[in-house]
Amino acid sequence: MSVKRLGVGPRMSDIVIHGNTVYLAGQVGAPGESVTSQTKAILATIDGLLAQAGTDKTKILQAIIWLADMSTFQEMNAVWDAWVPQGNTPARATGEAKLAGPEYKVEIIITAAI
Repeated sequence: MSVKRLGVGPRMSDIVIHGNTVYLAGQVGAPGESVTSQTKAILATIDGLLAQAGTDKTKILQAIIWLADMSTFQEMNAVWDAWVPQGNTPARATGEAKLAGPEYKVEIIITAAI
């Protein structure tokens, strides 16, 4: 099977497509913004990347969400729940991690089908 890479940079690709599976790099929002704002921005970016790969959020297989502080879990979930298509919710894990910098509060990693 071939591997197609989109948005290739020196360190990572934004999108990797292998067969009928799409892998997105971890997405973060604008530094310093609230968890709500960062999550909204991340999900909008994910929508665009999935479209670029020829798929959409109804085909997300897995989401991995990292929060800088688990006390913001409900705040992030409020945005996620409004965005995720009911009946097509992916397998999901959420954990707390030290992100690339303290100004980042949320990072989301997506795997989807085409």
